[in-house]
Amino acid sequence: MEQEENQDGSGFKSNLGFILAAAGSAVGVGNIWRFPYLAAKDGGGLFLLIYLLLVFIFGFVLLASDLALGRKTKKHAVEVFGFLNKKWNFLGKLTILIPILIITYYPIVGGWFLKYSYDFLTGNGNQTISNNFFTNFLSSPYRSIFWTLVFFMITACITFFDVESGVERFSKIIMPGLLMIILGILFYSLGLKFTDKNNITRTAWDGLKIYLLPDFSNLSLKRLLEITLDAMSQLFFSLSVSMGIMITYGAYVKKDINLSKSIRQIELFDTGAALISGAIIIPAVYVFLGKDAMSQGPSLMFISLPKIFNTMGFAGQIIAVLFFLMVAFAALTSCISITETIIANFMRIFKWSRKKASVISSIFITFGLVIVCLGYNLFYFELKLPNGNTAQLLDLVDYVSNNFLMPMISFLTCIFVGWVIKPDFVIKEMEENNGF
Repeated sequence: MEQEENQDGSGFKSNLGFILAAAGSAVGVGNIWRFPYLAAKDGGGLFLLIYLLLVFIFGFVLLASDLALGRKTKKHAVEVFGFLNKKWNFLGKLTILIPILIITYYPIVGGWFLKYSYDFLTGNGNQTISNNFFTNFLSSPYRSIFWTLVFFMITACITFFDVESGVERFSKIIMPGLLMIILGILFYSLGLKFTDKNNITRTAWDGLKIYLLPDFSNLSLKRLLEITLDAMSQLFFSLSVSMGIMITYGAYVKKDINLSKSIRQIELFDTGAALISGAIIIPAVYVFLGKDAMSQGPSLMFISLPKIFNTMGFAGQIIAVLFFLMVAFAALTSCISITETIIANFMRIFKWSRKKASVISSIFITFGLVIVCLGYNLFYFELKLPNGNTAQLLDLVDYVSNNFLMPMISFLTCIFVGWVIKPDFVIKEMEENNGF
């Protein structure tokens, strides 16, 4: 059943390369943009507590299952389930839907980062301080589409080549640099304080308490379920599980790499980046805008961080450029892994070459990106979601993929591992090279 080499001959050259590439898939938009606004919306501490419990209990198991399935069979997500049991071939087909949905909005957020880095680079960073700047940007279809396509064209060029020359090389450069920058911003932002027109002074440390300390007052069962659902969706999105990406990465992993140790390192890297991002953004929002502003949703980061950089003077302009560029690069690594999964699936389903699959997938992805971009202007609508949020097109796609399809695929994968192929299949693969 086990095959010695991946079908296209690609693979990660080193343990560090694999860890940074997998962490690059995990550490990106999910941690730096999505995690803080969900944590803020759900009151900070309680969301944080539930999320950490889910990550270190279910996150490890889900990551282990995906990577072990990929490495053991040397198959990609679309074919691995049918390869092990023909009756379960449908599950591989379902995993295709997740990256296809996510790729229709992920580069859009990456384009937002590029746009902000450009504004600070050209000396227009002061304009981003306005609370209406982000909304005005989204309402302009041409500007939004332009930056989205710039971001995706970079992704398409990288994925046109193989995994070693693209994903691994990029991740080794980007991830350490991003970590250093966000740590520096964290230490600076914790010293912030602001006195409003009512002579009320708010400090970052007060905001940090809201972020870290759970508040159980006025907690209802409905509210607890909503927070848990948000934390669960963030787990899937952040760790890139139940969407086929880690199965694909597993197919590239060499046998001499310790999976168990690598998974722990990926989780620590991923969770650490999320925690730091929340510790930067949530206290900053509290300082400058107050507690009521924490429910602003996806725009939270783009409203709060420019205000931090503005307090730094000229140095803030330079740091802002570096930060938004590095976050864009982190988003790029995640976007690369999603696109890589789509390309790998196309190669196996249609028997295409890598270059042909890359070109055709890029055409269809570009079309989807333009449609979702127009969801903020030409195709604008408001839809009430089951979790109480009001959604536009991007939010709707995000909700369907992260709150519905991913939990369903995860549940079916657990049944597949637990009752069809049996847990020993995964355990033995994890025990390679002193795993558990």
